[in-house]
Amino acid sequence: MRDQEIREALNQHWAASDSGDFATEHDIYQEDAVLDYPQSRERILGRHKIQITRTLQPSKKRFVVHRIMGSGDLWITEYVLTYDGQPSYTVSIMEFRGVKVAHETQYFADPFEASEWRKKWVENMDSPKDQGSPEGTFARLGG
Repeated sequence: MRDQEIREALNQHWAASDSGDFATEHDIYQEDAVLDYPQSRERILGRHKIQITRTLQPSKKRFVVHRIMGSGDLWITEYVLTYDGQPSYTVSIMEFRGVKVAHETQYFADPFEASEWRKKWVENMDSPKDQGSPEGTFARLGG
């Protein structure tokens, strides 16, 4: 039952993130939550400060969730975060205490061109033959 509650909270969180509903977006966090951005070496302490930094962020942003997986206290979301039209492939690792996030770590990666030398061994993730599977859904979305 708790896993279902957390999954629903995550769905609500990411939908609110995409729509700019900052109050609902931050309901998922404990008051003393910690948010880490390892690539910039930033740590934000407390739900209030997490919300302020996101509210004041000047770029127009969009979220497209590819998949959410987890159970118990550990949940991972893979998504594309687009800032002002520039996509960043993102992984959010959330550690829960109860049904609220106590610690989140986010990793960001820019897209890059596929290497020519690998083409004969790989498939394009956007190819139509992937359309029917859950993995294909993830692939079509760029994951």
